[in-house]
Amino acid sequence: MKNVWVFVFVLLIVIVLGLYLFTFSVPDTKIAVVTTFGKPTRTVYKPGLYFKWPRPINDVKQYDGRSQLYETVLTDTTTKGGEPVTVTSYIIWKIDDPDTFRVSVGDKETARQRLGELLTDTQNTVIGKYYFSDFVNPDPDKIKFEEIENAMARRIRPGAKELGVAVEVVGIRRLAVNETVTKAVFERMKAERKRKTEAITKAGETEADTIKKNAEARRTELLAIVEARAKAIRGSGDAEAAGYYKMLEEDPEFAMFLRDIEALRKILEKETTIILGADTDPIQLLKKAPDIQPKKPAAAVGGR
Repeated sequence: MKNVWVFVFVLLIVIVLGLYLFTFSVPDTKIAVVTTFGKPTRTVYKPGLYFKWPRPINDVKQYDGRSQLYETVLTDTTTKGGEPVTVTSYIIWKIDDPDTFRVSVGDKETARQRLGELLTDTQNTVIGKYYFSDFVNPDPDKIKFEEIENAMARRIRPGAKELGVAVEVVGIRRLAVNETVTKAVFERMKAERKRKTEAITKAGETEADTIKKNAEARRTELLAIVEARAKAIRGSGDAEAAGYYKMLEEDPEFAMFLRDIEALRKILEKETTIILGADTDPIQLLKKAPDIQPKKPAAAVGGR
């Protein structure tokens, strides 16, 4: 019985040693690179238990497969206009090609150092292509932070790829300027806005003067047309009135009769209630028309 337990114990030791020598496990946060006599033969991305030959045939190197954050310290740089600014940038990255990563940097700290150098060079180069007003501006539509960060990401990705690293996000964490620079920049921005305001005001005044001149010319033209029309109407009225004046001179009684007829027509033109004496002009015409004979035919009046 004692020998059985010894056998079982030895067997367990052999199994444990076999698992240790011939298998390896990959956690869900890791990426494993298996090498055969120092040359990479396979890369394992999925967690689990895998077979391998013991050293020196196979060797396994594991790396963190999660996204990593690296942030630069405050760094002085200058914009395209020469204004000094202090910037803190950050990068989110992860291992994309474990074998390239193993050969180019080897470990996480070396990767952070190399990426830091790339990020600092990138931020200085890209920021140097933009004016201070692209970072700080009273008009939100003129701020180009997103464009600048995208430009930084495009520039840094090829260099990061050579390290076996994929860059997910590049951004500016903090932007600082000293008080003197800020005051000078804002004074310049105020002067620029003042110049634009004056130019817009001047253009508006010029356009207003043009509108006023056109309106005055149109007014003069319309007044001339109206005056000519009025003269024509007055001329026509005077000519017609002249006929009546002539008839009045020749036959005053008949002229007054025609006037009363016209007045009565206008009074009775609509539904009207009036109270007048029966002998009131021109109501008396309703009782009896006067016996008036024109001295000349009516066709002679006004050319009718």
